[in-house]
Amino acid sequence: MKKALFIDRDGTILIEPKTDFQVDSFEKFAFLPKSISNLAKIYQELDYEFVMVTNQDGLGTDSYPEDTFWPYQNKMLEILETEGIKFDDILIDRSFEHEGLESRKPGIGMMKRYLAGEYDLANSFVIGDRLTDVKLAQNLGAKAIFIGSSKAEGAALTTEDWDEIYTFLKQQKTSRRASIRRATSETDISIDLDLDGTGKMNINTGLGFFDHMLEQVAKHGKLDLTIQVKGDLHIDEHHTIEDTGLALGEAFLQALGDKRGISRYGFFLLPMDEVLAQVAIDFSGRPWTVWNADFRREKVGDMPTEMFFHFFKSFSDTAKANLNVRVEGDNEHHKIEAVFKGFARAIRMAVERNKGDNTIPSTKGIL
Repeated sequence: MKKALFIDRDGTILIEPKTDFQVDSFEKFAFLPKSISNLAKIYQELDYEFVMVTNQDGLGTDSYPEDTFWPYQNKMLEILETEGIKFDDILIDRSFEHEGLESRKPGIGMMKRYLAGEYDLANSFVIGDRLTDVKLAQNLGAKAIFIGSSKAEGAALTTEDWDEIYTFLKQQKTSRRASIRRATSETDISIDLDLDGTGKMNINTGLGFFDHMLEQVAKHGKLDLTIQVKGDLHIDEHHTIEDTGLALGEAFLQALGDKRGISRYGFFLLPMDEVLAQVAIDFSGRPWTVWNADFRREKVGDMPTEMFFHFFKSFSDTAKANLNVRVEGDNEHHKIEAVFKGFARAIRMAVERNKGDNTIPSTKGIL
């Protein structure tokens, strides 16, 4: 789910005018100290959409003509864009406080689309210098960061320092983890996945060779991975292997979220003695599997070779990923182990975060 920062304008990004009048000269137009540099870091490094939410009392009336707002608004946005900061949405309420309109902060009349379930509001923040901003956060079901010298009740952070805001938000960054439980009449599977792990593993599927292959995924993918499976092995291995692939793919889909900031594509050529494996993956949102791997033995260890393709196809289906696998060589053990290691390395490349680019890697804007 998406997360957002709902950011006030005056007193938060721009220094609040010292009178009740709006800025009427560029000599009075100034940014809060360190707001630009920290907004840039937040935008580039953290996975928040930026939404400006501001009350501009009577904008467009005789007391507040349009030309006393837009030149300064546009100049502010222009300066921010030169530092790579763009707002996904800008919400401006023009009403007066005495009108009591729901569109005016702390009302949420302008913000209904953010309540439709697409946004993780519990991990989103309102940033502002007024108690109405704190109240807005409460009305949205979000958290508040209050810019001020005195403590604001209900705010997660009170500060006058944008450095502290950046540090606080960086600490809130949600790790890319997933926990999956898949229980059917044939298998009972629990998976815990951390994409930003170090290769820790705890894997028990009841099939020793399958465990060994999944350990390669954790080790070479630098994933923390726990897989516990109780399957109907008294019948055969099919359901255990297939359902583990389905559950693992589902875990990746959950952990990647909207895929903002990832490389998306991963590929690896892996030699293993006489074998060469080629694996490419695209977390595209569309499942597809291309498999060029032939095995002459019925089993490697206790794992049927016909199930190798089935595992990767199942993973591709639920991870919604394109997967292309090719391997050549003589030793069957080497061939499938090279495929699993290449798969892990391709994943490692694909899920890596791009420093300084927190966009979704698609011209469609969604994956």
